Amino acid sequence: MAKYRKLGRTSAQRKALLRNQVTALLFNGKIVTTAAKAEEVQKIAEKLITLAVREKDNFTTETVTVKVPRKDKDGNRVKQIVDRETGKVLHDSHRDANGKVIKEENGKTVTVFDEVQKEIKKDSASRLHARRQMGKVLYTVTEVPSAAAGKKKNTKEVDMTTKMFEEIAPKYADRKGGYTRIVKIGQRKGDGAMEVMIELV
Repeated sequence: MAKYRKLGRTSAQRKALLRNQVTALLFNGKIVTTAAKAEEVQKIAEKLITLAVREKDNFTTETVTVKVPRKDKDGNRVKQIVDRETGKVLHDSHRDANGKVIKEENGKTVTVFDEVQKEIKKDSASRLHARRQMGKVLYTVTEVPSAAAGKKKNTKEVDMTTKMFEEIAPKYADRKGGYTRIVKIGQRKGDGAMEVMIELV
């Protein structure tokens, strides 16, 4: 006998459905689905949260020097014209006062970089393994701000594994299991299936 519900789907369809619903639950905090699906989603979500809680502080912090492109007041990269052979700066900008591109016979346009100190988190082996285990289940979510809905440039990708470690795990650090609850809503009109709301406690 199977230890999971087949949900009337092939294994690939079932896996995609459950991955999608677990991601939606952890991103939004609650979803509405059928009772059978909710119980399967609950099993997976609880395991992932337990994994995140166990590994949330398992990292070291290092300071590194990185090169970042210098930006002007409009947010564009600052570019200079330098000599091809010597590397000597010929012009501080690749455009003149009127905004036209300057052309030099022996010059090339290069981006100006600044060196910046940054702190990075370096995962331990067990936390990296946990991150990969979560990556097998969770999809990357594209977040659309409500103020600029419909505009592609205002969307941003949310890495769900990072959200698990930084937002969800600290919330449940003192809790020993039972991170989700299922609340019955009632029977669905179309097929009479029991609808429930599953939410993070």
